[in-house]
Amino acid sequence: MANDVYASLGNDRKKFLNWQWRIILVTMIGYAVFYFVRKNMSVAMPGITAEYGVTNKSFGWIIFAGSLVYGFSRFINGYVVDRLKGRVVMAGGLLLCALSNFLFGYGANLSALFTGVNEGPDFVNMFIMVMGVTIILNQYFQGMGYPPCARILPHWIHPSQLATKMSVWNCSHSIGAALAVVACGYIMGTMGTDMTNENGVVNTIISNLTANGVDQAKAVEQAATYAAHIGAWKWCFYAPACLAVVTALFVFLGLRDEPKEVGLPDLPDTGLGGLNENMKSAKARKKFEMEMVWKNRWVWTFCIANLFVYVVRMGVLDWGPKFLTEARGLDIKSATWTTAAFEIAGIVGTLFAGWATDHIFKGKGHRMCVVCMAGAALFMTIFRFLPNDASITVTAAVLVGAGFCIYGPQALIGIELGNQATKEASARANGIAGILGYLGSGLSGLLVGYVADIFGWTRVFETIIVVAIIGMFVLISMWAAPRDGYERASKINYDEE
Repeated sequence: MANDVYASLGNDRKKFLNWQWRIILVTMIGYAVFYFVRKNMSVAMPGITAEYGVTNKSFGWIIFAGSLVYGFSRFINGYVVDRLKGRVVMAGGLLLCALSNFLFGYGANLSALFTGVNEGPDFVNMFIMVMGVTIILNQYFQGMGYPPCARILPHWIHPSQLATKMSVWNCSHSIGAALAVVACGYIMGTMGTDMTNENGVVNTIISNLTANGVDQAKAVEQAATYAAHIGAWKWCFYAPACLAVVTALFVFLGLRDEPKEVGLPDLPDTGLGGLNENMKSAKARKKFEMEMVWKNRWVWTFCIANLFVYVVRMGVLDWGPKFLTEARGLDIKSATWTTAAFEIAGIVGTLFAGWATDHIFKGKGHRMCVVCMAGAALFMTIFRFLPNDASITVTAAVLVGAGFCIYGPQALIGIELGNQATKEASARANGIAGILGYLGSGLSGLLVGYVADIFGWTRVFETIIVVAIIGMFVLISMWAAPRDGYERASKINYDEE
């Protein structure tokens, strides 16, 4: 086993690797379920618009605010997991997300309770406010999902294998998001109350859709579908919330933060120099963080690039069902399946990007990110020039190509931050990336909402292409960066001021 990086563990090697895969599996399941209580919103949005007339701009502001809160939550919880067990933070986050989803499902009832009416401007405005509050709360609790994983996994996976194995782990959110949109798409198409014989309801839906830019003929056609499933959107929140409660218990019982908690030694070749002897010194830890995070050029370049990656990714993922129904004329089931295909392609793309990083680019994930961003720009350009009557197969195929490319950088940036900042500062570096990434997510919500309402969906696609190209050039600027930051960490002098 000349190339076995775990050989120095001796008799503990087998037990260590068994625990390593257990940690990967439990965190994958836990993080996938976070997406069940998060991406349900994108599938519910068309039904909420149809029933209540909520505009793209309103959804855009809600997504923007929620994304900013999520980014700051990831940053804050990057510090919290240093003081609390990661499994406690992750399990607690799932429980709180479940609670906020239950509240969102009761949003219309709460709005009626507060205003005393079931329709009209006052009711709708209150409903938007309730949605905003519950989504913002949910997004803060969502920020309790990734930081525990960012801290736990680098303690169990060697840096030379981090890209490959964390790419497997990173498929969790693609699996979760894909299953979430399919499950919620099924809910939207099968549940709810059939009110197709109520002309008032049908006419209200038609009015709401046309006011949101849907062509009159398409609005009439879609109204019948929405009227057959009034209130189905609520179950897009109730059902995932129940799943999150069960998963929270599973995560709490199944996770361990570090090898020493089960009597195993630390990972080989991941020493942190003088920090190991000064671990309990607040001064030493502060200097380590300053050098490895705040003054680390490569950390900041990755974080800035993350903003552009998330604008592209969330521009498609958050708005996929909406622009596919409104701009391409797909029904909601076809739109959700197409969006799910984008996620599934992301799984394959993530796995390939991780493998290519370790085997082609010798662990230098930033180089693979450049290739991926170029591919994402190319496929979105093809999508931009597809005719409106292109078949669902062609439309899905192009989005699949975009998903394959864009999920590489999304996964690798978090992985590479774990390498550049080292296992000790991984959660904090990823916290900064989270703020900028979800600033990008929030900006994508505003950009898409406003550009779609004012200029149409074609300009949305053009905006996403430009953003992908800018992100590619940001990543090119760090082409010469090293594989990881452990050499840098070992040279820190804790005696200097």
